[in-house]
Amino acid sequence: MRVLVIEDEESLAAGLRDGLEAEGFAVDVAFDGTDGLWMAREHPYDAIVLDIMLPGLNGYQVCSTLRAEGIWAPVLLLTAMESEWDEAEGLDVGADDYMTKPFSYLVLTARLRALLRRGGHRRPAVLEADSVRLDPATRRAWRDGTEVPCTARELALLEFLLRHPGEVVSKRRILEHVWDVDFQGDPNIIEVYIRRLRAKFGRDRIETVRGAGYRLTTDGG
Repeated sequence: MRVLVIEDEESLAAGLRDGLEAEGFAVDVAFDGTDGLWMAREHPYDAIVLDIMLPGLNGYQVCSTLRAEGIWAPVLLLTAMESEWDEAEGLDVGADDYMTKPFSYLVLTARLRALLRRGGHRRPAVLEADSVRLDPATRRAWRDGTEVPCTARELALLEFLLRHPGEVVSKRRILEHVWDVDFQGDPNIIEVYIRRLRAKFGRDRIETVRGAGYRLTTDGG
């Protein structure tokens, strides 16, 4: 398995390379975000170990750029920061896992092998369906390129529909994923939010499937 390590601390990068090579990985190393991005574009890596605080481009920028360009090699982020906000941002831009420094090489290797078993699958950071776009990380949505202000609940419902384009989703599934499984209110609240989304993104964009639920339509269906 071929792994790219993007880490500006040379001693740590060397340790990662030696440790991973001892476990049977083929390892390339880049010492800044710009070179790392170039290498990730040029070579088909099975996984990427990516530091966040890098010269040139930081790890968030490298990861989000790769995802935007359709490069889905699993990314394991490394950082000295322990803030939950840093972890959340890393996952939101498309990373697959996250470890703080100092870390256990045993655990890092195990996590890397787990990522390799799962492989790289398309997980777009920005969700799109024809004229509708949503960035879950920044909580912003657009219609035909124009930003559309939405409440948190509207964004949550739109995100759920965008993750299931062309699929009929029942009220029960919407309640469980957008509200919660213990929701005790009136399930017709969903209809209120569907009407709001239709008003903002187009009445024909969300189809009612009688007796079954709702479907976010896509071009041609």
